[in-house]
Amino acid sequence: MDVSIISRELIKPSSPSIHHLSPFKLSLLDQLFPTTYVPMVFFYPPKNNQDFKGLQISIQLKRSLSQTLSTFYPFSGRVRNNSMIDNYEKGAPFVETRVKGSLFDFLIQPQLTLLNKFLPCQPFGYQSDPEATPQVAIQVNTFDCGGTAIGLCFSHKIIDVATAIAFLDSWAANTRGHHHEQINPGLFEASSRFPPLNEFLVQVPLWVTENCLFKEGNVTKRFVFDSDAVATLRAKAKSKRVPDPSRTETLTAFIWKSCTEACRSLCALPRPSVSLHAVNIRQRTKPSFSRYSIGNLWWRSVTACELDDTGIELNDLVSLTRESFTNINDDLLKDFQGENGLRGITVSLLKQLVGIVSRNPEIFLFSSWLNFDLNDVDFGWGKPIWVGLTGEVGRPSGFANITFFKQTGRNDEIEAWMTLNEKIMSAVERNPEFLEFSTPNPSIFMPHVSS
Repeated sequence: MDVSIISRELIKPSSPSIHHLSPFKLSLLDQLFPTTYVPMVFFYPPKNNQDFKGLQISIQLKRSLSQTLSTFYPFSGRVRNNSMIDNYEKGAPFVETRVKGSLFDFLIQPQLTLLNKFLPCQPFGYQSDPEATPQVAIQVNTFDCGGTAIGLCFSHKIIDVATAIAFLDSWAANTRGHHHEQINPGLFEASSRFPPLNEFLVQVPLWVTENCLFKEGNVTKRFVFDSDAVATLRAKAKSKRVPDPSRTETLTAFIWKSCTEACRSLCALPRPSVSLHAVNIRQRTKPSFSRYSIGNLWWRSVTACELDDTGIELNDLVSLTRESFTNINDDLLKDFQGENGLRGITVSLLKQLVGIVSRNPEIFLFSSWLNFDLNDVDFGWGKPIWVGLTGEVGRPSGFANITFFKQTGRNDEIEAWMTLNEKIMSAVERNPEFLEFSTPNPSIFMPHVSS
């Protein structure tokens, strides 16, 4: 599928007063996360008048993006010294392309390796020059049939999925002309509670995170769990300790179990297995953050499992996962706030990983987007047929051993986008239990039933 770039430009905030604002402070949690891009690709079907669609939609998107950047003005700037964002006049890259082929042909059996062609940046890769990295970049791809794929890359330096949704909802509302629906983001809540430190004080923990996240030799695949599969797994996951496992807890434990068993089959001397799950902390602090607070307002739950000779039961892993989620509460998070926040974070991580890190554990990361419905993003020409993520992660090194959960938008199905070491992925795909409940990369249009 040939994707040809026809234009590139930088979209800047429409309000001229933005450029005189003070630098935007990062929070400590922002400082501790590497600069990498989180991708999303929204696929919209063609309308009747293709010429009007291609020209008019592009004009509308640029104008409304400029308006939205006036509210979300840090998204138009660049990071400086891993402590602030300024230079709001730099703008957000906006790329337009033409795609030879039909949107429907692509979606009948999506080739994930082609998804990155619809994105303006390399997703989930290590960005070696954070100060030159835009906070958001957009690529509008118009198919021969008139269908559209809008690809976005959000810098994880200040944008988590909740922040991305706030921006998308505002941009879509402005494009529709519903300016009264634009969101008023909480720009300063994160840095006031988690104040930034001198950039040199966070270099070591940032380096540790980078070395944990970015590795070579990964492969990304998409698996779908239909509603029956999810219901059956939740029933299997029940126990006296967790009588009502959530979808996220159940699928996290199930995929972690599958990956752990894969590692055990590959290693003569099994290593401990650790699950790290991103947990939204906006409602877990006292007082809570507003729903649209901007920044990396999440923390990682940590769960460890020994790979001994006994079987790994799903309900046991669900129980451990629930406990790790529950432990992320105000008592924990208040130690991360204020001037001594870094010390509190360091102490917390040492307590969680003592005795495990020295044994070189196998680490698996999870992030659930199930509470954020990407399928509702409507720019004025209807909701997307599908929202894709990524074909392959950054090269030469990218996010490793990470799974994202998202809704398909129909029949309560859940997609798991899994990026794993190639050998681990191959072993997982040979696991009969995993294949019993999941369907690998099914058609976007045809309902399916797990085997």
